[in-house]
Amino acid sequence: MHRDIRLLTDPFVPGSLIGPFTDACNGLGGVCTFVGEVRGDNNVEALELSHYEPLTLSGMEELADKAAARFDLIGLLMVHRIGRMHPDEPIVCVSAAAAHRRSAIDAVDFCMDHLKSAAWFWKRELRAGKWSWIEPRAGDYADLSRWK
Repeated sequence: MHRDIRLLTDPFVPGSLIGPFTDACNGLGGVCTFVGEVRGDNNVEALELSHYEPLTLSGMEELADKAAARFDLIGLLMVHRIGRMHPDEPIVCVSAAAAHRRSAIDAVDFCMDHLKSAAWFWKRELRAGKWSWIEPRAGDYADLSRWK
């Protein structure tokens, strides 16, 4: 299986990652990609993601292993930003390649539910010059519970 798992501190262009990823996944029948961006609604000026460095990348690798085993993937791309970001900048890009579309779609959904609610990131938003921490919502935990 082709894997590309990264943490980035600089902005990225999702399309520049997805093309090479799909090119490396021979025999794919379907690709699903999700890109999450910093929302600028409610006067958000910036978003900052901190992480626990000794566990973050290895945790993402473990999540990729679980997704690959569960969904019979040909490839998985998982890129996540850390540090300070601004509205409309990509935060995360997850792309899965599989022989069939359902495996690719479900793998992306599985990875995003885990990254959103059970990952090694702490988020805070800057609004009107004040920082506030963001916790996962009840819906995020409900989404995650579907996979147990």
